[in-house]
Amino acid sequence: MALSKTQRVTLTKIRAAGNSKLDEELDDAVCSYLLAIAVRDLGVRSHFPEIPGAVDPFFTKGLVSDLRLEKIEFLPLYERFLGIHKDGEAYFTCLAKLHKSRLKYERILRHQPLPTFEHVGPRGLLQYGSLTPEALAGLLYWRKWLFDLDNRAGQETGYLFEPIIAHAIGGVPFGAKKSPIRRIGRDGGRQVDAICDETRLAYEFKVRVTMASSGQGRWAEELSFPKEARQSGFTPVLVVLDPTENDKLKELSEAFSDANGLVFTGDDAWKHLKDQAGDIMSKFIDLYVEGPLQKLLEEAPEKLPSLLVALDHESKNIRITVGGEALDIEREPIPELGEGEDEMPGDVDEEL
Repeated sequence: MALSKTQRVTLTKIRAAGNSKLDEELDDAVCSYLLAIAVRDLGVRSHFPEIPGAVDPFFTKGLVSDLRLEKIEFLPLYERFLGIHKDGEAYFTCLAKLHKSRLKYERILRHQPLPTFEHVGPRGLLQYGSLTPEALAGLLYWRKWLFDLDNRAGQETGYLFEPIIAHAIGGVPFGAKKSPIRRIGRDGGRQVDAICDETRLAYEFKVRVTMASSGQGRWAEELSFPKEARQSGFTPVLVVLDPTENDKLKELSEAFSDANGLVFTGDDAWKHLKDQAGDIMSKFIDLYVEGPLQKLLEEAPEKLPSLLVALDHESKNIRITVGGEALDIEREPIPELGEGEDEMPGDVDEEL
């Protein structure tokens, strides 16, 4: 069955490279690998004799960029896949989006340059004298590089997590410019994590709500969302994956309840997402969102393990050893790759 015009457009978008220097197009070999994973996950392997029986796992200890299946004609298999599963397109799209983000972060690790003294110099005054100047400068460099990597991870996760959950439950994320949720008392719309138009649900997704201060203005924005969603004709829905109770979570939950909204936390949040997603996409949430996050939570050490970060001055490669387990990063720094080079776009709905 040939792809419809809409299906061709969706596939072209998900395969296309983004605007960053670190984005690359998903070629046929990568797409064939991702299709093989989807075929395996959904139990339709018998319909695809062209795909080899043994395929590398999606979450691998090896390089993400090595996950490819060569010499397979992707498009006919993809058309066949969509003919078997009505939700196959959503499953493949979310899987491809996750893979693109993992590929990009692998390149960030490879290319993020080490900082120079002009990036960290004044910070040395806070600890000057505690180490020799040489050792302190080295500490500042490593600390800044690790901070940059974490900052980039935050950007990429923000660009990935909410849109992928939105797509899995059949919703659409909206940036402020195109949002149907209008501000109260001023012009313009407001960003919304997902809107499910059929059910008129407007979602706010959160991994957790902490007691950390985020500024009165920002917190006021959080509290105004349910009222603005209700006034715009939607039922506001708060989904918080971490059920840890605190005063801010209570206050935010009350704001949603006061607007006749819905609140789901912890296990109830995951159940709601999977109920909304349906059988096929709930499997995606299980395998690629909830499962990995729960595993990290369950196996997080009670005590911080030892950490060693070492640079091989000949190869320029970096080895990070955590509690005796090593991560090797083959390095090829790009000096002009500055922090913040991949600012999160205002309209994330353009991505999926």
